[in-house]
Amino acid sequence: MFEDLKGRSAVVTGSTSGIGLHMAEALAKMGVALTLNGLGEEAEIEKERKRLEDTYGVTVRFDGANLMDQAEIRRLIADAEAAHGKIDILVNNAGMQKVAPIDEYDEATWDRLVALNLSAVFHATKAVLPGMKKRRWGRIVNTASAHGLVASPFKAPYVATKHAVLGFSKAVALEVAEQGITVNSICPGYTLTPLVENQVADTAKARGMTEEEVKSEVMLKAQPTKEFVTYEQLNGMLLYLCSDAGASCTGSSYVIDGGWTAQ
Repeated sequence: MFEDLKGRSAVVTGSTSGIGLHMAEALAKMGVALTLNGLGEEAEIEKERKRLEDTYGVTVRFDGANLMDQAEIRRLIADAEAAHGKIDILVNNAGMQKVAPIDEYDEATWDRLVALNLSAVFHATKAVLPGMKKRRWGRIVNTASAHGLVASPFKAPYVATKHAVLGFSKAVALEVAEQGITVNSICPGYTLTPLVENQVADTAKARGMTEEEVKSEVMLKAQPTKEFVTYEQLNGMLLYLCSDAGASCTGSSYVIDGGWTAQ
């Protein structure tokens, strides 16, 4: 299944760890050439890049573009398109989180969070669309969150940006609906990523709880399955949306949250 993805090429932001790295690997496994982007130790990133390339026999590049700089985002897309010959798939996955009461939230962190979680999605999408329109084929998948649909205290900036990503995705999907391009969002519930591990610590501090209490009484309490969403579950949705099978799926938000938002 999803063999039609072989020979495609993708840019996946925030793909040096967590959900993004696992999404990138799922695409590579299907024969998709990759441009990775994200933060981390240079040696560790190169190790992962080479592992993906050697394991799956596809071209895997890394570009350390700063996604808070719109000129860098344009360069990232241009260089990836030049290297791969085309960009068929864009996965806007990069994101950040800061847990704090809104009256204690510093303005600089707000600006960084909005720049990465929302503005970078706009700039990358704008840069990649001309090539997709020319070829009349493209897949844009934005990693949003269950927090794009519901809210939690102490996360107002994150919740605001994820709600905005869903609206942005719907509007762009309508603009390009007749050009062979789909735009969708994936809304994970709590997945035990490095980002979530940091949220555990921040939430414990904000609420005066232990980290284990945060996991069981805050995060998994919201998910009726009482289980974290897995990388494999998210990857399955990504591959479906990027494949020919997902051609009629556009402008939608695909919620994988263990029943959280059903309540």
